[in-house]
Amino acid sequence: MYDHEIIFNILILYIHASHVFWRKVNRKIMADYKNIVFDMGRVLTDYTADNATRAYTSDPEIIREVNLLVYHSGEWTMLDAGLMQEEEALRKMMERASSDQVRLAVKSSFENWDKYNLTPHPGMGDLVRDLKKAGKKVYILSNVSVRLDHDEWKKHVETPELFDGAFLSAPHKVLKPQHQIYEMFLQEYRLKASDCVFIDDLSRNVRAAIECGLGGYVFDGNVEKLRAFLNL
Repeated sequence: MYDHEIIFNILILYIHASHVFWRKVNRKIMADYKNIVFDMGRVLTDYTADNATRAYTSDPEIIREVNLLVYHSGEWTMLDAGLMQEEEALRKMMERASSDQVRLAVKSSFENWDKYNLTPHPGMGDLVRDLKKAGKKVYILSNVSVRLDHDEWKKHVETPELFDGAFLSAPHKVLKPQHQIYEMFLQEYRLKASDCVFIDDLSRNVRAAIECGLGGYVFDGNVEKLRAFLNL
């Protein structure tokens, strides 16, 4: 009969062998992905909706109301979907404001959100560089309004010149997590779904990508965990 020390050593060897096996499996899986597809807000960039408002007021009640009127509004979603013009969206947002002071803050925040709310996420530029060195192609697939179309998105992403393409929702009048946006993205760049892995901060968007045949990863802000997933 084995004594306790022998059983313990066998268990340690088994655990080590399991780790080696799954590391090899993960490496093989990642090697199959030729194309790494990133969301922009809260993945490639940090996104803080209050930043633009705080540039014009320090009143917490005004900041809270502007956040609801602008960044959690139906108009904001319609802008991302390319189904509303900015002038109309701003007018509707301002109509719901509780005071002239809030209306002014709504106008200032909305007109300047792209200058304040998006900043490169630390470490993502180096990650993209390493992916390119490893021979991968990198793409952006993001819900954004037409304000970031025509290469305006490049002002907010580190190493924009390394990306092989950017598919933005508003110009195509479609939104994540609609399956159509993933299908249109694949068609636009002539990619096979099984060759792509999609990285997003929202599980519903990743789940939709997986349903369309792509791989998926929910990003929690931890670049080192993402590097481990990508075998970098």
